[in-house]
Amino acid sequence: MAKSLPRSPLAPARFPALPVIDGVRFATVAAGVRYQGRTDVMLAVLDPGTSVVGVFTRSATRAAPVLDCQEKIGGPATGGAAIVVNSGNANAFTGHYGQASVREVVNAVSAVVGVPVERVFTSSTGVIGEPLPHERIVARLEELNGALDAGGIEAAAEAIRTTDTFAKGAGAEVEIAGRTVRIAGIAKGSGMIAPDMATMLVYVFTDAAYDQAAFQQRLGEITDRTFNCITVDSDTSTSDSLLLCATGASGVDATGNAEFDAALEEVMRDLAHQVVRDGEGATKFVEIRVTGAADDADARTHGLSIANSPLVKTAIAGEDPNWGRIVMAIGKSGARADRDRLSISFGDILVAEKGWVSPDYREEAAAEYMRRPELVIAVDLGLGDGQATVWTCDLTHGYIEINADYRS
Repeated sequence: MAKSLPRSPLAPARFPALPVIDGVRFATVAAGVRYQGRTDVMLAVLDPGTSVVGVFTRSATRAAPVLDCQEKIGGPATGGAAIVVNSGNANAFTGHYGQASVREVVNAVSAVVGVPVERVFTSSTGVIGEPLPHERIVARLEELNGALDAGGIEAAAEAIRTTDTFAKGAGAEVEIAGRTVRIAGIAKGSGMIAPDMATMLVYVFTDAAYDQAAFQQRLGEITDRTFNCITVDSDTSTSDSLLLCATGASGVDATGNAEFDAALEEVMRDLAHQVVRDGEGATKFVEIRVTGAADDADARTHGLSIANSPLVKTAIAGEDPNWGRIVMAIGKSGARADRDRLSISFGDILVAEKGWVSPDYREEAAAEYMRRPELVIAVDLGLGDGQATVWTCDLTHGYIEINADYRS
């Protein structure tokens, strides 16, 4: 039974009004996979010709659905496609039972929906190490197929939640050659979030056409600047998956179009930020900007070292401007740093410069700044042109309570 959690104080006021994407329909059902009294299975069915690309966790203990999807990504866009997602059970660390469950679900979806087996993509999220009661999903497929609705994306976002306190969605519209192209995406994620491609479950849809090979490459590039730049707790899930689907229903080819790519990146960044804002027990949204690194890779390493540090995150939770913990996190990251070139700021407050506390720094001003719900920590290494931005949240007692009670 899922425990009701209070809505994150960092949550948006409401689920956004997302554009309807021609060529995809959604349905949800309460199958009782683990939870009672709430929807827990989502089905999305896509028109023939839809390109489906994806990125997935690099965990060595990947779940059976992830392995199955990885084998199918990149196949020809012939026939329709379907995505089925369940919450409550991750179907991870379940051995051949997990593989058998995926086959049962995939075969049943293929038969009911009428799409090729190789075009059925599944995801599971929830508790690890318990066999998936796939028969509960299979038993509701006819009902799901009969309830498909082009306007059902918000309900789909609700059905894939686990410890999420709110459903996550983002969308955009772009004018290309006088015609409107639409993008809409949903995500789930709250805990076990750390960047290693993709950090959660994400499903993004567009009615544009896009060359499949180029789409896969673009997805990887954008993911590295969005989902791979967030962290809640430094723990990478066994089930992380991101599927990006282009139905082509608009008749507009967006391959390589800069405006479309920018809109897609904004949608993905918005979803990534919402995951951080829903970090388990979070009360602060934190942007960490690193400049002056030897290169971009070093900047990202420093940023994630700061973002993942329990000492930094608990200081933020306690509204303590303990900049010494930032220095510590930089020093331990393994990337190049020079103590005597280092500068640190909290918002527009210069805390330290060139390896020493700023003569203008006032602790009371920094303490007042730390009371804000949204914070910016800026670090300049003074070594080169490398830069990166990562996003994280604080670490509170609420995180412990949620995860201590997760399986009860």
